[in-house]
Amino acid sequence: MGRPELDLLTILVREAAQNSWDARVRGRNEPVDFEMEFGSVSAAHLASWRELLLQNAPLEHQLPLRGALRRSDIRILSVSDRGTSGLGGPTRADVAQGENHDFVSFVRNIGEPRDTELGGGTYGFGKGIFYLVAKAGAVLLHTRCATDEGLQTRLIGCALWKSYIGQENAEEKRYTGRHWWGDASSGIVEPLIGEAADQVAQRLGLRPFGVDETGTTVVIIDPVLDDLDPQQAAEYVAETIAWHLWPKMLATDGRRPPMNFKVRCDGAEVSVPDPESTRPLDLFVAAYRQLAVGGAQTLACRSPKRTLGQLGLAKRLGPTVEATMASLTAGIDGLVHHVCLMRPAELVVTYHKGPKPPSEVLSYAGVFRADTGMDDVYARAEPPTHDSWNPQSLQLPESTFVRTTFRRIGEALEGLLELGGAARGGSSSISLGAASGRFSSLVAGADGLGGASDFKSGTGRGGQPAGGRGSGGSGGGGRGTARPSRVEYVGDPYLDERAGRTVVVQDFRLPEQGEYDVQVETAVLAGPGTRETEPPMGAEVPELLGWERTDGRTVEGPVLRAVGGDGSTWRVLVRPASDTVTELDVTARSSAGPR
Repeated sequence: MGRPELDLLTILVREAAQNSWDARVRGRNEPVDFEMEFGSVSAAHLASWRELLLQNAPLEHQLPLRGALRRSDIRILSVSDRGTSGLGGPTRADVAQGENHDFVSFVRNIGEPRDTELGGGTYGFGKGIFYLVAKAGAVLLHTRCATDEGLQTRLIGCALWKSYIGQENAEEKRYTGRHWWGDASSGIVEPLIGEAADQVAQRLGLRPFGVDETGTTVVIIDPVLDDLDPQQAAEYVAETIAWHLWPKMLATDGRRPPMNFKVRCDGAEVSVPDPESTRPLDLFVAAYRQLAVGGAQTLACRSPKRTLGQLGLAKRLGPTVEATMASLTAGIDGLVHHVCLMRPAELVVTYHKGPKPPSEVLSYAGVFRADTGMDDVYARAEPPTHDSWNPQSLQLPESTFVRTTFRRIGEALEGLLELGGAARGGSSSISLGAASGRFSSLVAGADGLGGASDFKSGTGRGGQPAGGRGSGGSGGGGRGTARPSRVEYVGDPYLDERAGRTVVVQDFRLPEQGEYDVQVETAVLAGPGTRETEPPMGAEVPELLGWERTDGRTVEGPVLRAVGGDGSTWRVLVRPASDTVTELDVTARSSAGPR
């Protein structure tokens, strides 16, 4: 597998889920169930593990399994799927019968190419990652598949480690480093079958199959967790599933999601983020939805003439999202300006970085799905870990197709941003107001995102007293000419998020002593110098969400009763109307009347 850029747990998530998707039962209208569980061998099963797996096991320097099994706490990571075909077909590599050879491909023949039309895998290295994640170099394989005689359970232990020279009958002999545990009565280690497999699986504490269930469980012994404790690793894996497998989590055309995902740690379920309600994944979901509703662009190569695929795009105004370990692994550090690349199998290949927006409050996402007729071309452009498209690994004309794909994506992004070449350099010289104005075509989603902005600075900057009306889009408000007031604005307005909604926030203070009733008047600027306080029928209007003090106190309602002169800083929270410039005017009235 070389030296992939992704960490082993991320590769495991991607490759294992890809294996499960490729193994789905065709014609079955039920989702594939995929689960990863971090746990330990229970005290009731420890003796059986040691008895069964240490028998005739290689020495510690030949395979590090013995040391792992002698520990009081044997950590395991179980990766399972249900609603898949299981590993059927012959159990020996020298038996060539039938079209199904899944068991042989997974257990015997490492590195075989894919034989699934439009499948996610290509190199067949998806099974190798299980051994790389296992510190002991060993896994247990528990599968149930359909045979001519009915459903059949199979159980075998497998190890893949370094070759070595050992002693046999007083003679030195080279061993390949591959080992199996099972039924060795025929001279070749075969899996335990049927009732024998069920009995040993029960002794080992493995999850049994239901009456009509098919699928596979791979138990990784002593997994590599990259300096994370099991709970942290489970949380990281749960988020990694969302980042790399979100297309399989979406319900489309009234049908259930293609796959169900679960993560557990020591028996407790760890929540997998919902991509439709988790920022910034929801922006990629919005772009993906464009592929189904006819809003996507068709990208093509003109010479040679070929349709490359479909590109959906979505953009919005909103605050940046704090980067996480999983998002950073995916290549996204908080500000989203990426296009998710995928083949027809709709498994994430990578997030291709596009031109950076001129402001950190502007973000966009895209999804490019390759055309079915181009699947083999993009598959051949991928490395063994399937996490990039490399045109340099292809011959003409295929390399031209991949290079043209990136060029067409770049052209589409420039049109989306309406910034031309200026966006390429990520220029910081463009003011926020100007940048927001260029996003004037932005349309809000259900959470009220979007809108053009015209940020205006006045003498209220830097905490100096300011008043009057100021205009700002859904990215903020502004202030005009200063006048005496009991309201002192603190800094510029800014975007933030409350309960999943983007809001405009303006900090302010009441510098003079006394008790005040504070209110905010909102209006929409319909054009230069034109204010609308009474919207047309059915039109969206800015909405006051409430008031906050920096110490955490919150107040709901249109009027804030507050004491001035104590140095407290308050915030007014307004949800802007979509695709508008919103004007705010904060006023304070004392018991003696307005001032």
